[in-house]
Amino acid sequence: MAALGWLTPRRRSATARSVLAGEASAEAARKSSQELEELAPQAAAEEPEFPVLGDDRAAAFFDLDNTVMQGAALFHFGRGLYKRKFFETRDLARFAWQQAWFRLAGVEDPEHMQEARDSALSIVKGHRVAELMSIGEEIYDEYMAERIWPGTRALAQAHLDAGQKVWLVTAAPVEIATVIARRLGLTGALGTVAESVGGVYTGKLVGEPLHGPAKAEAVRALAGAEGLDLSRCAAYSDSHNDIPMLSLVGHPYAINPDAKLRRHARDCDWRLRDYRTARKAAKVGIPAAAGVGAVAGGTAAAIALHRRRR
Repeated sequence: MAALGWLTPRRRSATARSVLAGEASAEAARKSSQELEELAPQAAAEEPEFPVLGDDRAAAFFDLDNTVMQGAALFHFGRGLYKRKFFETRDLARFAWQQAWFRLAGVEDPEHMQEARDSALSIVKGHRVAELMSIGEEIYDEYMAERIWPGTRALAQAHLDAGQKVWLVTAAPVEIATVIARRLGLTGALGTVAESVGGVYTGKLVGEPLHGPAKAEAVRALAGAEGLDLSRCAAYSDSHNDIPMLSLVGHPYAINPDAKLRRHARDCDWRLRDYRTARKAAKVGIPAAAGVGAVAGGTAAAIALHRRRR
């Protein structure tokens, strides 16, 4: 893949594979955003305090799993592929266990996520990219649409109404992320890029999954390409793994945070909001639009586990 000349200077801590994954994801996002841009809502008449209306050098970056949507997009996608007989029952059982663990624990387990990615790559190998994109539209309606957190969706809408671009940033395949972004009316998506030749998946990744430092690299690359000022941008995530991405921007938000991110957010005086219960977040200063829409509940087990950890 040709080098991206617009990549801005990066931190030394990022691995070469993280940089490659970030560059690939940013390039794919820029291509997909052109067709999604026409779907973005018009700016609202009333100007909120934040986001700043008309600031075209600001944008928002949202993690997907457990931030925008309950659970993991990759697991929901696996359910849809099973329904279409892409793999066997034993594989579905593994997907179901991984999803149940993810929902209850509310954190990303590297081993579980790696198993899910390996399974997904083996399943899609030999299939056409266009086929998976089409199926992804159907799977979104079947398994994902009802799992979008209304509160987080309202935050994204506040940025759109201010005339700013809004991007998903996720370890999920960029094709799935692009479908979700399109259906939510967002600008585009940064996601893990699976290698394809002639429009057919090879079963390999370009670089590594867009996770942890790779997300920060993707956001930094996209900001350079779009002429954004990261100090005026916002980022939203539930996971401590995304602290590198959150630390890049001037307006970091912890949404449905895991324990490590919650502690870090409080130490750094970051804004915090938890939509998993009716309880208000301890931190104040979230945009007014955060209260728009009903507060989503999650599963009873997830709520019980969260309360035990208090």
